[in-house]
Amino acid sequence: MSTNELYQTMSQSVIDGEPEQAEELAQKAVSLGLDPLEVIDHGYTRGMNVLGDLFTQGDVFLPHLVMGGEAMKAAIAVLEPELARRQQQRQVLGKVVIGTVAGDIHEIGKSLVATMLSANGFQVFDLGVDVPVSAFVEKASEVEADIVGLSALLTTTMLNQRKVIESFQEAGLREKVKIIVGGAPVSQSWAEEIGSDGYSENAIRAVALAKELMGR
Repeated sequence: MSTNELYQTMSQSVIDGEPEQAEELAQKAVSLGLDPLEVIDHGYTRGMNVLGDLFTQGDVFLPHLVMGGEAMKAAIAVLEPELARRQQQRQVLGKVVIGTVAGDIHEIGKSLVATMLSANGFQVFDLGVDVPVSAFVEKASEVEADIVGLSALLTTTMLNQRKVIESFQEAGLREKVKIIVGGAPVSQSWAEEIGSDGYSENAIRAVALAKELMGR
């Protein structure tokens, strides 16, 4: 199998949502001594972008996107130690702190956005779910984040998106970060009402929005 054929197979493993195959192919790439940066960009990221296009066109649905994200994460987990060993770093488009707000334990949508952002060159700091308001401010300040992503899947917890934005204002950091919001009950009008910098209805749009905010 040629290197290009291997990249194509990697891409297909993401499109098909096959984490075990994606992991095995990543291990093969390491054993062959391939450049992990090129493996990520020409193999797995390409597959994630194809899957994103298929999702946008309505040819695949959310479960496919989730499984593709799992395949991508499985491959990256194998390749990251090799990147560190070679002292290589991917080009970073920006730093993103992301999490599901306090009182909300919904994981899938937020994790998918984090995976898609990472696949597209962002350095992502995923705080998980049920994240206290103060944790967003502290982490964004610590890593000098460019963007903060706030997910909420309940009408009761989306109010905490407003509280996070207010806390950034109180800390004097609001002008230093772009804040984007998302989640099932969230809308463009809500995003504008609470003073966020943008709203995304899905992971594909979140990547496009993040790139727009970074001027890419």
